[in-house]
Amino acid sequence: CAVKAAHVLSEIAKNEEMKKPCIEADLVLTLIPLLESRDQEMLLHAGRAIGRICYDNHDLQEELVKVGVIPLLVRILTDHAESEPLVHVALLALYNLADLDTAKEALSKTKVAEQLVRQLRRAENHERLEIVFEVLQALAENDALKVQLVEAGVPEVLSEILLRLQGSSQAEDTCIVKAASDLIVSLLLGGCKTQCKSLSLDLIKTQKQRLLEFSACIIHFYHCVSYLLSPTCWVLPLSSDGNCLRMVQLGVIHQLLDLLEKHVQSGDTSVQHAALSALQNLAIPVVSKVQMLEEGVAERIEGLLKSESPPVQFKLLGTLRMLADGQADAAEVLGQDPMLLNRLVQWCDTSDHTGVCGEANRLLASILHHNRSQEVVRAIQEAQGVKHLVSMTSSEHAAMQNEALNALAVASAIDLETLEESFKESQLVQSLHKLLQDDNTSPEVKYNSMGLLCRLLNSGDLRQEIEEDRIKETLEQLCSHSNANVVKEAVTTLQVLRGET
Repeated sequence: CAVKAAHVLSEIAKNEEMKKPCIEADLVLTLIPLLESRDQEMLLHAGRAIGRICYDNHDLQEELVKVGVIPLLVRILTDHAESEPLVHVALLALYNLADLDTAKEALSKTKVAEQLVRQLRRAENHERLEIVFEVLQALAENDALKVQLVEAGVPEVLSEILLRLQGSSQAEDTCIVKAASDLIVSLLLGGCKTQCKSLSLDLIKTQKQRLLEFSACIIHFYHCVSYLLSPTCWVLPLSSDGNCLRMVQLGVIHQLLDLLEKHVQSGDTSVQHAALSALQNLAIPVVSKVQMLEEGVAERIEGLLKSESPPVQFKLLGTLRMLADGQADAAEVLGQDPMLLNRLVQWCDTSDHTGVCGEANRLLASILHHNRSQEVVRAIQEAQGVKHLVSMTSSEHAAMQNEALNALAVASAIDLETLEESFKESQLVQSLHKLLQDDNTSPEVKYNSMGLLCRLLNSGDLRQEIEEDRIKETLEQLCSHSNANVVKEAVTTLQVLRGET
């Protein structure tokens, strides 16, 4: 009578009001041993009864895991993989338990990954695929299981599913494509254990092109690449620089740019933003800057500046700034592009989008700071960009003030004569004096202001302005400043002003 009794209980447990009496009668613990049966009908009814009684009951679910239900469920999947009803019952049970940490730990000691791959390959309907995806998504949150899923071939099966559904316009297929891409990204991201470290780059390498073939996957892939390249990312068997260089070598950059150009035209800003975040992170390490510049990435990014979307403009400018950082060749190329410089100067004036305005100023400063060419200084002067850098010295952000001061100091060392008139018109000397007098000015800004003053003293007209503005008295006061570097620079600047050095 056991099979019939289990069947009755599975029907009774459909009723929400009957769950409590079943629990109070300890029926769950009575049913568990029945899952060891070889009788498929017994397994079916016992599994359904247990699942219905324990549904949405956290304490009971924890108890199930504790008494060893996980290995029994995996065994059902293993021994009865061809039985649709039993597979469905086992998958539903795993779906309900998979969020529990104890269940994940128990599953990590089984060969559940192999069985889930097996079910993915034989799934013939969307409903079955969806429930397997749900289970896999929960398991992918666990480091040990993540490794097992990859080693069992989950990414390859997902790739096959994506390929099979390529080009389908049916809503159900689109949902499956999105779920599959989400799952691949879940396998790429997160975790911190040693055994997971090499997975992400390998998955990027094998799944990159497949992901990029599907519009539903693109934004997930971009966010994934951006995450992998961020300085705080855990997935680095190499250094962060080495990780970025491998990404460049895999050809990710040009595929990002190809699709970015496509989506700039279509106006999909969410995809653009994600792709640009990835590109910006790629442009940070010196090793990848060099290769990106050699491959003409800067020119391609410049071509995208026609976008009218401020968030896209902001990210593009930031990426170009990263490429110019520390790279004299890049600064020289960018600094002699009249179209780019004119666009930058226009954006430096905009008040509608402060982010774009600030990033345009920062890029202008970066080009001037990292270049070593008189032609670049003259090009920026002709584009009327110098006045914006002088205004930038009064920014509310100390970082931007220092960037402007350093850029102007470098430019003054290269060709002060070309800049002299612009400095006088924009009242640079007076701006520097205010920075030195203001008690709220940071020590570093004061220090860099005096460094620029020393450069300006090489011009007769600017020296005269400095003397007339009585900066000498301010410098003498700074000789007793609390910051040692400020004191040292004040003494040096006074010596230059007096002609002692």
